[in-house]
Amino acid sequence: MPAQSRGRAPRPSPAARPGLPHGLRRLNDASPGTAESVLLTCCGSLRWACRVAAHRPYPDLDALLAAADEAAYDLTPADLAEALAAEASGAPPDAAPTRGSLAAHTALRAAQAAYEARFGHVFVLSLSGVHPGESLDRMLASLRQRLANDPDEERVTAAEELRRVTRSRLTRLALGDASGGPGVPGRYTHTCGIDHT
Repeated sequence: MPAQSRGRAPRPSPAARPGLPHGLRRLNDASPGTAESVLLTCCGSLRWACRVAAHRPYPDLDALLAAADEAAYDLTPADLAEALAAEASGAPPDAAPTRGSLAAHTALRAAQAAYEARFGHVFVLSLSGVHPGESLDRMLASLRQRLANDPDEERVTAAEELRRVTRSRLTRLALGDASGGPGVPGRYTHTCGIDHT
């Protein structure tokens, strides 16, 4: 006898569960192509986006983040290069030079140029939990420290920072509080693929 005929409602799919964040529900319900496109705004590796999209529906944010981490750890060097190439270059939106910080911004641009010349990709750094007023100092310190890395060591560090930035973007996506509307993450990649959330 079917469950409905015994007076019980069918178990809702993860996408239909009450209390599921709006953005995560939209991701779960999206077509495969749409889900992959949205996920590519979080991490620019097509293989990563396809893999994360293929494992839907996600019952909660933790499951989404675990799948994203697993896919990130499995990125090949070519996948990582693709994801790093997709990171936007430019100045952080909250870091417009002020009279007192012009020298720091000049130093930041010079360090970024040296980093890109040495490693062939933009500098990626997650600033999750860092007060925006401390971002510039943190970026400069991290850039200077990482410029001393050898290319293999820096590839590992960049991959880890990209994974952390991706987690922040996915969290905003799932919670539906990204710029551009619910469930659509703001790229929030500025100079160096930095993310403040």
